Amino acid sequence: MDTRDRWRKSSYSGPDDGNNCVEIGSSRTHITVRDSKAPTHATVTLPTPAFTTFLEALKQHPHP
Repeated sequence: MDTRDRWRKSSYSGPDDGNNCVEIGSSRTHITVRDSKAPTHATVTLPTPAFTTFLEALKQHPHP
């Protein structure tokens, strides 16, 4: 998957947390997640529907 120009950092990343967060790369069929502190290390790639399901689950069970 080629997402070189499509990486975007989470909107929750900011100076108060050291700008450390995840980045998301997207294509028409997949979403790739990487650590913003180590962008050349391993990534996790999911089909878009699976990533959407994952996000919906997070919204239903937010971290305290």
